[in-house]
Order: sequence, then C-alpha cells, then structure tokens
Amino acid sequence: MASITRRKSGFQAQVRHKGYPTTSKIFPTKKEALVWARYIESEMDRGIFISRKEADSTTLAEALERYRLEITPKKKGADREHYKINSWLSRPLAKHFLSNIRGVDVAKYRDARLKVASAATVRIELALLSHLYTIAIKEWGMEGLSNPVSLVCFPKPPKGRSRRVSVEPTSKLNEIETLISSTKSKELPTIIRLAIETAMRLGEIVSLKWSQVDIEHRLVSLSDTKNGTSRFVPLTSKAIEIISSLPKTNERLFSINSKSVTLTFIRVRNAARKKYESSGGTDPNFLKDIHFHDLRHEAITRLFEKGFNVMEVGSISGHKTLQMLQRYTHLRAENFLERLG
Repeated sequence: MASITRRKSGFQAQVRHKGYPTTSKIFPTKKEALVWARYIESEMDRGIFISRKEADSTTLAEALERYRLEITPKKKGADREHYKINSWLSRPLAKHFLSNIRGVDVAKYRDARLKVASAATVRIELALLSHLYTIAIKEWGMEGLSNPVSLVCFPKPPKGRSRRVSVEPTSKLNEIETLISSTKSKELPTIIRLAIETAMRLGEIVSLKWSQVDIEHRLVSLSDTKNGTSRFVPLTSKAIEIISSLPKTNERLFSINSKSVTLTFIRVRNAARKKYESSGGTDPNFLKDIHFHDLRHEAITRLFEKGFNVMEVGSISGHKTLQMLQRYTHLRAENFLERLG
C-alpha cells in the first residue's frame, strides 16, 4: 500500500507490498509522487518489480567517477575519455540521480550542445552516457534502471572530410613545407613528413618504438591500433631516410605526445596563415581548415593515385571496409588524363 508524506524537499512516496522491501522516493510534486507509487505497486502486483534503490541514490556525477575508475582505463582512448568525463561533470545534469534522468533531459542537453559543439562531439558525449547506463544496468546491479539515451535520436554524423593538402613543389602554396618551415619544434617537421609517407595515425607515429621498426625489410609493425588489429606498414624510401636520421637515444622515436603535437600543429598553422595574409597572400583556402589528420587523408589518397587497390590500401592504412575508404578516393583529375588519352 502506498502513502504520500510531505517533506522539506518535496513529497515522499512510500510503497509497502508483501514480499517486497519497502520502497520510497521523493518528488517535487504530490502528483508525481502518486504516479510513481501507482507504477511501483503495479509492477509488484505483476511480480516484475526490480529495486531501483541504488539508481535512486546514485547521481550521474558519482556514476561517472566510478566509470572513470573501472571502465575508462580499459579503453584505448582512456586519456581522451578523461576530458569527456570532466565535461559531463561540469553539466547541471551531473547532479541528478541516474533514475531521474529522462529521455527529454538528454534531448535538451543534445540540442543545447549542438549550438556550441559539432555533431561529432555531441555523438561521442551521448555514446559515453549511454555506455555508462549499460554498465550500470549490466554490471553494477541496477537492473531496474532504464537507459534514457536510447530514447533520443543522435545528431546525424558529419560528412567525412575530403580536404587535400596543397603540395605543389613549384608553388609558394605548399602547405606542408610552409608548416614545416614555420615551426621551431624539433620533432613536428619529422612527424609531419612521416605522416605523409606512411599514412599512419598520429597516435601510432608518436608511440612508435625502435623495436617496431625493421629498416632492413622496410616495415613498421603496429600491434596496438585504433581498431584493435595489428598490421605492417611498408616504408617508402623517404620514410626510411626520415627514420634513419633520428637518434636512437630513447626506446621511442619521439618524446612528444599526441595532444602536444595537435596543439603545436594548430598554433603553427594559425601563425603561418596570419603571416601569409600579412605578406599579401590572397588564396582564401591556403592553410585554412587543415588538421593534422588531413595528412593521413592525403597519404591514403596518394596510395590510390599510385594505383593501389582498395584491399592493398586497407592493409596499409588499417581500414576494414570499403565504405571507410570511399571518402579517400577523391583523386586529382589530372591523374586520369594519361589513361583517358
């Protein structure tokens, strides 16, 4: 039998039913308390009630911290996920109990974030929240909890980038060489050149160890990749030259980490663009909207332009499906002229 009691913080609904522990919850209004009590009684009558006590007393912030300790360390992108969790912790929704967060709350969060963040960023944030609820339900004993993220639509994923990097050797609009000549970093120029020559991801490059490099057979062995599969990356003559020029003073080829490379790349790009404009440059696209990952895109596109097929390119780049590689086939028109006649 249910009872509603006025409390300082709202209205407490309490349900007593034979065969079940006493269950209670506080609501802002008496109407909400009554609706909840009837719902719980109905579940008990039908024998399908599952206690939500832990979910009712655990805030999203508390769950996020537990997730950070137990789940995040097992992921490849653990470092990046710490920042995502911190972002969630700064939101008002983090103060709510897990069981009180509804689909409409998540939808409001999504819409508000889309005004200041990209669709890709919001999708990642929602995916993290959804997985947290899945873990809470399956592994933390909160079987009676429902996942509110499953009730909302994710933003449409953005179209894949198709930015080509300007590398005309006889032109002043050579973005690669401009970036390299504009930085004082000792390692960034080498990392940029290696990215163009190998089509490797930034994380794969900066974490390279000498034990993974086989100069004699011109191969790099990657065992811990983004998609979880190992692969061998063949090295061009230029790549061999670049790697051979590096000092073998440490276990790793580079001392800098991915985040530092990304921040340095952005800073150098912006400074180089500003210098280009102040010197009278008029090309609106030069050094605009270029990211480090575009170097991998450029390298993969060049492999297609050299005549490698999808299977061959995939084995080098680590992509598993044709769909993942389709956006890299925006080849320069002049490469078709010889075959067209």
